[in-house]
Amino acid sequence: MSKIIVKSFWDHRDITHLTLEKCQDDIEMAGELLKKIFHPDPSKTNYPISGNKLLIFGNGGSASDSQHIAAEFTNRFEVNRKPLPAIALTTDTSALTAISNDFKFNMIFSKQIEALGKEGDVAIGISTSGTSPNVIRGLSIAKRMNIKTILLTSHKIKSSLFDVTIKVPLKNTARIQEMHILIGHILCSIVDDLYKDENKSN
Repeated sequence: MSKIIVKSFWDHRDITHLTLEKCQDDIEMAGELLKKIFHPDPSKTNYPISGNKLLIFGNGGSASDSQHIAAEFTNRFEVNRKPLPAIALTTDTSALTAISNDFKFNMIFSKQIEALGKEGDVAIGISTSGTSPNVIRGLSIAKRMNIKTILLTSHKIKSSLFDVTIKVPLKNTARIQEMHILIGHILCSIVDDLYKDENKSN
């Protein structure tokens, strides 16, 4: 048992370094997209949010990650700042089952994006394999609607169809998911950093 525990921690350390090396530039680009919707004028401290929002989605563990990250924005992460508009498209069971039943499972995210999204929003799709049809379709529809698109995935996908593709260079699903949630937290920190001065003045 101890060998499993130690190996898991060492593997996590090693892949964290590798992901930083391979993905830092793409994470920064994703952070810039989120900064634009949540803080449109960096020169102002007392500002309204832009009116745009984050839409985030995935399947299975990635669905849980989507809900986790959305909650960090709508509640708080590390800074007591105003709530920010983020919606996980994985939580409405009526919508998910109705779309799956009446149309196809691969449309569960795209139809919600058509209903809820608008130009200027940001959509994050999370797919460990990079081949989830409903995630790829959702991001493709978002792109057509002039919604900025970010795909969190693994090394397997070669697509450059989206504005930012963050490809964790691994094969192990569990380790990929660990990096995805770390990247999600980093994006939250990037947005929180915009509110630190405002938080001090309150």
